[in-house]
Amino acid sequence: MSTDDIDPSGAADEASGDSAPADHENALQDVIAVDADDNEQDLVNRLDAHTGDGIRHRAFTALVFDGDGNILLAQRAPNKRLWDTYWDGTVASHPVEGQTQLEATRERLDEELGIAPDQYDDLRVTDKFEYKRYYMNEGLEWEVCSVLQCTLDDLSMDPDEEEVAGLMWVPYERLYENPKWYRQLRLCPWFEIAMRRDFAEE
Repeated sequence: MSTDDIDPSGAADEASGDSAPADHENALQDVIAVDADDNEQDLVNRLDAHTGDGIRHRAFTALVFDGDGNILLAQRAPNKRLWDTYWDGTVASHPVEGQTQLEATRERLDEELGIAPDQYDDLRVTDKFEYKRYYMNEGLEWEVCSVLQCTLDDLSMDPDEEEVAGLMWVPYERLYENPKWYRQLRLCPWFEIAMRRDFAEE
């Protein structure tokens, strides 16, 4: 398992002050705690997994393409507790107990963007890595993150404004090779890692 767990912002010292209301919606959900090899350990409270020192858990990020080398970036809604209004690689979330990464990705693509399974037929897992990043003093992500990719045959979608603040098609290779051109977008760290690893493997 590859690990990319250095916090470049130095925010780890700030994280001791992170907090979230006990009645936050994340406190009503569980995520799957895993070891460094992504073996399931237990179900843990989602809010607990993202505050304090955090709990390593299973996650995924999905990169959706249009067939011409463009990736669909989605801006996280402003009501997100972590990395609000940052730009992500289409969708990212956590599978629930008993759910595969493919099943979880299909569900989130449909729920967040209105992209149905019949709009693509090549969804696959392409990578997996562990990382840990802190977000100011609000919390952190400590995930074993699977990367999934697919190409849309039908580009129609119906985004949920509670989840997605904006959408943008961007040339994937140009985004990777010219980060200064896109720095105003503020990319999510897990997407930046996934993209860097994707091109490093070519």
